[in-house]
Amino acid sequence: MAPIHTLKLPFAFDADRLRADVEAAAAVTPWRRHFNTNYFSGDWAGIALRANNDRLPLMANPAFTEWRDTAAMAACRYVPDVLAKFECTIEAIRFLRLAPGTIVLEHNDSQHSFEYGVARIHIPIVSPAEAEFILDDERLELAEGECWYVNVDLKHRLANNGDRDRVHLVIDVVVDDWLRKLFGSVSAQTSSE
Repeated sequence: MAPIHTLKLPFAFDADRLRADVEAAAAVTPWRRHFNTNYFSGDWAGIALRANNDRLPLMANPAFTEWRDTAAMAACRYVPDVLAKFECTIEAIRFLRLAPGTIVLEHNDSQHSFEYGVARIHIPIVSPAEAEFILDDERLELAEGECWYVNVDLKHRLANNGDRDRVHLVIDVVVDDWLRKLFGSVSAQTSSE
C-alpha cells in the first residue's frame, strides 16, 4: 500500500477562537525560534503547548515518553476543545509561525508519518494565500480552520511570500485503532466521491 500523502479530516474548527488562543499563549510564553536553524532563513518560531522537556519543545521524538502541558496551554481556552476531537494519544502540540519572507528549505521529518505510527495534524489558523506548503513537489491548499494529516516523512518545503504571519496548530498523535478507523472512513468516503 502506498503511503498516505495528505488526508483532510472531518473536523472544522473556529479560526477566530484559535487566533485568540495564539494571542493568549504568546502573552505568557514568547515565540521560540525553531531549533533546526540549518533548514530555514527568516523567522520560523513556535510556542509549545505540550512538550517532553524544555530543551526540545517543538518536536516529537519516539524516545519521549512523558508529555506535559505548558503554561501556554493553560492560557488557551479553545485548544482543549480541539484536542477533545482526537480520541487517541496526543504527544507534541505547538503553534508554529512562519513570518513574512521566511523560507524553510526542503527536508523531511524522518519517520513522522501514519505508516511509522506518528501522525502529524495541521490546523491552519492564519493562512495567507501567498504562503506555500509544498509536499512531495505538490502545493497543498489548506484553509483556515480545516484539519489535515500531512505526511512529513516526505520531502516538503515552506515559504511565506505574503505580508502576514502564517500560523498553524500542529499536533502529533499516536496511530491507534481509533485513528486507523478514522483514516479508513475518510479515505473510503473520498474515493467514493
